[in-house]
Amino acid sequence: MQNLPIENVQDYPRPPRVEPVPQNIRVVHIGQLVVVTSDAFRVLETHHAPTYYLPIRSFKHELIEVSGTSMCEWKGVASYFDLVISNTRISRVGWTYKSPAKGFELLSDCLALYASKLDECYVGSYRVKPQPGDFYGGWQTPNLRGTVKGARGTEFW
Repeated sequence: MQNLPIENVQDYPRPPRVEPVPQNIRVVHIGQLVVVTSDAFRVLETHHAPTYYLPIRSFKHELIEVSGTSMCEWKGVASYFDLVISNTRISRVGWTYKSPAKGFELLSDCLALYASKLDECYVGSYRVKPQPGDFYGGWQTPNLRGTVKGARGTEFW
């Protein structure tokens, strides 16, 4: 088991930073492997749990782009995807930046997943908890310290 270093979310930068993830990332839903990769990136931003971006080529089930976009002041325009596993469709399970802004080019061809919509997400051997709330897609691991935004009352920090 590879230990994760202690990190405080208040120490993460603003504007956010993209960095490679040294641990394997694994996601399982309804008993099936969705994705496993050692080529992930994470975005670190003040008060957020890290958001993990996984190469789209690593997904083992169908991804369907859906209508609607959102705008991140740092990364650009996000597009959303559904995931289909054994005739089960998980709505708006994740998002990507097709043409990410300068400094976030590594996120191109990667998909971030909402841990709250999936049964099991792992960073190395650590099972993650979803970032609070239903807007942000950060993955909380036991090494994180500080207050993670997303819960009621923290949306506009």
